[in-house]
Amino acid sequence: MSVLVYAESSEGKFKKVALEATSYGKKVAEQLGTNLVVLTINADETSELNTYGAEKILSVKNDALKSLDAKVIANVIKQASEKEDASVVIIDSSANGLTVAPMVAVSLNAGFASNVVAAPSSTSPFVVKRKAFSNKAFNNTEINTTVKVVGLAKNSFGLHENASSGSTEDFSPSIIESGMTSTSIDKTVGTVTIADADIVVSAGRGLKGPENWGMIEELAEVLGAATACSKPVSDMDWRPHSEHVGQTGKPVSSNLYIAIGISGAIQHLAGINSSKVKVVINTDPEAPFFKAADYGIVGDAFEVVPKLIEKLKSFKANNA
Repeated sequence: MSVLVYAESSEGKFKKVALEATSYGKKVAEQLGTNLVVLTINADETSELNTYGAEKILSVKNDALKSLDAKVIANVIKQASEKEDASVVIIDSSANGLTVAPMVAVSLNAGFASNVVAAPSSTSPFVVKRKAFSNKAFNNTEINTTVKVVGLAKNSFGLHENASSGSTEDFSPSIIESGMTSTSIDKTVGTVTIADADIVVSAGRGLKGPENWGMIEELAEVLGAATACSKPVSDMDWRPHSEHVGQTGKPVSSNLYIAIGISGAIQHLAGINSSKVKVVINTDPEAPFFKAADYGIVGDAFEVVPKLIEKLKSFKANNA
């Protein structure tokens, strides 16, 4: 018996969510008194996983898996799970993970709990805490199948070093035929993506037009943050749809979310509720976002944001 983690990588490098899933997997393995096995696909270097507790690494190298077809990846995870007699399979909640995890659960006839935010409160029965109702509440879910699949919510467990001198084993699963054909792939280069960002700077219609986004991008650059926007902004083509966050866009689980000129529609709040600290800048003191915010500034963004940038630059210069 073992605990299996699928550690997702991008262009050969592990994402933060993969290391967080490995940290979580180590904790679950300790609770169950078993070992942690981590599956990687086309990763350049796997030793980083040992830092977070991987005792055995299954390394798959196969160009056929670069297409990121969820059905094909899920089948590889299924084979790794069966090979290692995994009782718990842990998958992160990236865009790919959210698609793959249910497929893995079906293939293993396993119970599946998504949006898990903490280590099991009990292992017999196996009970995990999950976010529910668009992140407005939590519930405790019991998984009573022989094999259990856990979808770990991003930025919920954190990174915990737990060094292990684990081994790496080449794994060559059978690859099922992909039904997906890729014609082109557009990649964001040189910027922090919303999915990986610890800090997100987001703006809405209060910016009055796309020509005013320079100060948002400058603030994001100073903070090392990703830029985002509300749905109306992307609908009006002020910003690309890839930056739209909210219930109908991309969910955000950052450590810090700064909302500038966004009133706070319920769909937007539902998509950013998982962010740990929320800061709002708005001229309207009655904006709904203030009720959800940890900190709020009632003021004109065109006055507040430049001053904030100036202070942050000064702070960084004095602490360099």
